[in-house]
This record gives sequence, structure tokens and C-alpha cells, in this order.
Amino acid sequence: MNCAFCHKEIAETKIHIRDECHFCSRDLHICLHCEFYDANAYRQCRESVRELVQDKERANYSDFFCLSTGEAAKAGLGNKAFEKLNDLFNDK
Repeated sequence: MNCAFCHKEIAETKIHIRDECHFCSRDLHICLHCEFYDANAYRQCRESVRELVQDKERANYSDFFCLSTGEAAKAGLGNKAFEKLNDLFNDK
């Protein structure tokens, strides 16, 4: 798997809630690194999650987290239209 932020290869096979990328120090237990992340799915997850995870780029306690094989992390990146729409409805 590659980090969704710095794109460096992550050698770990098991990610824990507080783990960070050794290169960019960003969280690793995030939706963007999960096998079930899908920008086009309901709540951007192919699992039946009860609560929406608002920030897909920060660590969360999802019980469904399964480390991506690599492509899932890239699925949501670069989708500027989705990001703009999401920003429009987020309270900041």
C-alpha cells in the first residue's frame, strides 16, 4: 500500500489507530487507506457503517477498517468536484 498523502510505500501489514506514516507523519488508520473506501458509495464506504466519518483523512475507530491493497487509497484523491461539494456542506 502507498500513503494517500506522500505516496511512499507503507510496509506495515497491520495498521493500528495511532499509527502514522514514517515519511509524512500523517495518520494511517483512515478511510482513504481502507479496502472498503469508495467515494461513490453511500457514506463513502462499501460496509454498512452506522455513523458517517466526516474526515476521511484523519484517524477513526472504524471496526470495518481493512488495509487497502493500494488502489482504494487513490480512489478518492483527485476528485475535486466531490471535495468542493463536501466543503460546501461541511460546517467550518
